[in-house]
Amino acid sequence: MNRTGPTNEHLQQLIMELRELSREKNVLLWKRIADDLERPSRNRRSVNIYKIDQYTRDGEIALVPGKVLSVGSLTKKLTVAAFQFSQEAREKINGMGKAITIHELVRENPAGKNVRIIG
Repeated sequence: MNRTGPTNEHLQQLIMELRELSREKNVLLWKRIADDLERPSRNRRSVNIYKIDQYTRDGEIALVPGKVLSVGSLTKKLTVAAFQFSQEAREKINGMGKAITIHELVRENPAGKNVRIIG
């Protein structure tokens, strides 16, 4: 069986953009995230809010190369970037911090500074 990769057009575009940015800026973070997003969807990470809160410090950017789920609560002011959010998770994060997509994070922080990968 041949591996075809993700069929979601938005995800394919994001992966290509991350790989290109990694080559241009020489930032290995984006190459790693592109590799993680190319995995099959059943192997992609899903992280609950309490885990994000547990492993980050106030003011950091948490990057989840998968989906953020809503179990737990956020006690720190964080920016959380992910490929997908559950609706309840997005509401909880926006109540305390900021929930953005990986695409928005790349535009805001192309150098990948102060980013912690969760999951």
